[in-house]
Amino acid sequence: MDSTLTLDLPTHIGSEAELGEVMTRPSAKLIEFVKTLPSPLLILGVGGKMGPSLAVLVQRATAATGHNLKIIAASRFSGTPARQWLDEREIETIACDLLEREAVRKLPDAPNVIYLVGLKFGTQQNPSLTWAVNTLAPSHVCERFANSRIVALSTGNVYPFSSVQSGGSIETDSLTPLGEYANAAVARERLFEYHTRKNKTPLALLRLNYAVELRYGVLLEIAQKVWANQPVDVTTGYFNCIWQADANELIVRSLDLAAVPPAAFNMTGVETLSVRKIALRFGELLGRSVSIVGQEADSALLSNTSRLSGLLGQPATSLDTVCGWVAHWVKTGGSTLGKPTRFDVRDGKF
Repeated sequence: MDSTLTLDLPTHIGSEAELGEVMTRPSAKLIEFVKTLPSPLLILGVGGKMGPSLAVLVQRATAATGHNLKIIAASRFSGTPARQWLDEREIETIACDLLEREAVRKLPDAPNVIYLVGLKFGTQQNPSLTWAVNTLAPSHVCERFANSRIVALSTGNVYPFSSVQSGGSIETDSLTPLGEYANAAVARERLFEYHTRKNKTPLALLRLNYAVELRYGVLLEIAQKVWANQPVDVTTGYFNCIWQADANELIVRSLDLAAVPPAAFNMTGVETLSVRKIALRFGELLGRSVSIVGQEADSALLSNTSRLSGLLGQPATSLDTVCGWVAHWVKTGGSTLGKPTRFDVRDGKF
């Protein structure tokens, strides 16, 4: 096994190259798991925030085993450097618009499919596109890959806000969210469920909130406000998050959880995090005084991850480690993606 794949994590991450290396280090569990996967593995929607690092994570796990697993990465690849980044790492890429049924039919066969496609932001301006992406694309994929095993990324936004004292929504709670995006996300799940029940296709749905890394995410947004001496509003006072590399590993390993009828799992960190406490922690790490405004509401978008953690284990990367990385990144002027999470939105309008 390649000794460079140890998960001994650095104290600080100083560049995007180092960030990419850290986020694509496979764990021993993932390395063992990829040995079980027949070739090829098809990743759909790989051009988004999580897809490139997920593909390279699997590639590095495969290289560590000598297992002959081909990884195929498909996306529209419109306006992002993702394709070049993947090509440089010798991952096969295919340009494909999943809204086009004929384009989906031309995709290669694959026994295992990871589906990362979704549209959230811009729903207020173009709701029909949000509904199309979140409903037509799943239908096309399920038709094409009826004989495959599928893991599909969903969102914790399918739940309504829950009481902070409740510990978060569980998978059997009613899906009655607020806003067009969240309801389109429920429709995405229902169409996946319809097609996979009809075709007896094994499926696992992963309801994620929120993945973070150093260039985007809730932790970055709080740290940026503290560093800029801006007030931190705690009205939406609680949240969950998970380090993106941990989320990517769980997505891949969840292929083993795909079932008929389909199974849904909440995927995030195990803790309910306080915006106030996180802001104060960043104040310590950044040497800044912290201005808090607002008062915590008694509800938030929260998920209970006991089901998934009981099967695959808890995320490996600690909150303290990630906060330290984020603080150093902000202090040293690290680049960002310029994509706010809007985790504090309470009316469902994105």
